[in-house]
Amino acid sequence: MDGVNNMFGLGGNQTKEEKKQIIIQTIQQQQNIENARVLIDKINTNCFEKCVPKPGSSFTSGESTCMTHCMQKYMTAWNTVSSAYIQRIKSDPSSN
Repeated sequence: MDGVNNMFGLGGNQTKEEKKQIIIQTIQQQQNIENARVLIDKINTNCFEKCVPKPGSSFTSGESTCMTHCMQKYMTAWNTVSSAYIQRIKSDPSSN
């Protein structure tokens, strides 16, 4: 159990509720990191395939512009969907 406590930064001085909150925060942080990784992977895959038909040693001006616009659109869509999902979870009485 000491290994788990060390993994989450738990010492012997926290109450059970404090330990629970630390674990919840750690899991949320790990989920946020995974979500960011997935977003970056999807942006790389989808935008690169769309904007760079013939990969070379560097981006052309058009490819660079396309990548920038594609990434911005993808991130905006991701944020919109995430916000809607969070609102739905908060408003769903069965999730409490």
